[in-house]
Amino acid sequence: MKTINQLIISNSNYAAPAGRVLIAFMFVMSGLNKMNNYTNTAGWMDAMGVPGNLLPLVIILEVLGGAAIMIGWQTRIAAILFAGFSVMSAVLFHADFSDQNQMIHFMKNISITGGFLFLIVHGAGNYSLDSREKAHQR
Repeated sequence: MKTINQLIISNSNYAAPAGRVLIAFMFVMSGLNKMNNYTNTAGWMDAMGVPGNLLPLVIILEVLGGAAIMIGWQTRIAAILFAGFSVMSAVLFHADFSDQNQMIHFMKNISITGGFLFLIVHGAGNYSLDSREKAHQR
């Protein structure tokens, strides 16, 4: 039977692309949902004190930035934008700590920020456009 270290090493090539897809998928789906519920989302943003006219920028970041993370293109730049976005979303929309649901959403956003910090530091990893560009520069 393989040891844990052997299992990790033998599957490490797939961890980075799987991680990128898993962390970005939520944002792509959220952006598409915002497109389908544009008026309601813009109204909710306005009600929370955030101008609804910023919604197109949010959708662009979530859909295109999420796709960029998934394919590993300009990963560090996209991760910086998402880290900031996740913290801002936590503070602006989920800082009501008297509501346990909002506190969970706040902590989820902060935790996701941690994942993006890993991408900023370590880059896209294997099976990414960033790694192909890096190989071509050598």
